[in-house]
Amino acid sequence: MSKLTKNQKNAIAKVEAGKAYKLSEAAALLKEITFTKFDASVDVDVRLGVDPRKANQMVRGVVTLPHGTGKVVRVLVLCTPEKEAEAQAAGADFVGLDEYVDKIKGGWTDVDVIICTPNVMGKVGALGRILGPRGLMPNPKTGTVTMDVAKAVKDVKAGKIDFKVDKYGIIHTSVGKISFTGEQIVENAKEVINTIIKLKPAAAKGTYVKSIYLSTTMSPAVQIDPKSVETK
Repeated sequence: MSKLTKNQKNAIAKVEAGKAYKLSEAAALLKEITFTKFDASVDVDVRLGVDPRKANQMVRGVVTLPHGTGKVVRVLVLCTPEKEAEAQAAGADFVGLDEYVDKIKGGWTDVDVIICTPNVMGKVGALGRILGPRGLMPNPKTGTVTMDVAKAVKDVKAGKIDFKVDKYGIIHTSVGKISFTGEQIVENAKEVINTIIKLKPAAAKGTYVKSIYLSTTMSPAVQIDPKSVETK
């Protein structure tokens, strides 16, 4: 195991073990203990009391972060020629169909989001093995299979993200960058957590939100008191 740097030791020392912080305190603390030279991502991990193997306990949703993700989101729109101009005008980075289907079959996945129109799903469906594991498969539930490609592109560029509980019952998603103000991090994190709370499956028994942690790419995780995240 590599030795901890002085900064890492200082960061760990500032996080009180076993303490659940208020969301606003956690956001301020993260800004204090993140020493990366790059603009680190701020991530939230929410552990839920659900069994994701059961279809009626799957938690999946879409949320628009009030302050965006802080990332440059590269968008590919797969559509027929009559939709290409609309997609390009909305700010899509790549637009086309057969050329990109072939590129993806060849292993190219250098994008963050793929949007497609329903009439090309036959071709896109064949890419499931490549796109599925990377979380890039378009889905009508998340608004990425649509005829209104312009709206979909603008939403994604403005900070719309989708999340899904993993097989361990945890939702892991980014809520911004460490360069954001503490308030921006709090508002983005609240939006995600409140959306997750609203999506509680009727079949989920016992405590729904078991724990919440906020962290950056290189920092220790800071535990959040779920009571400090007020639902709207």
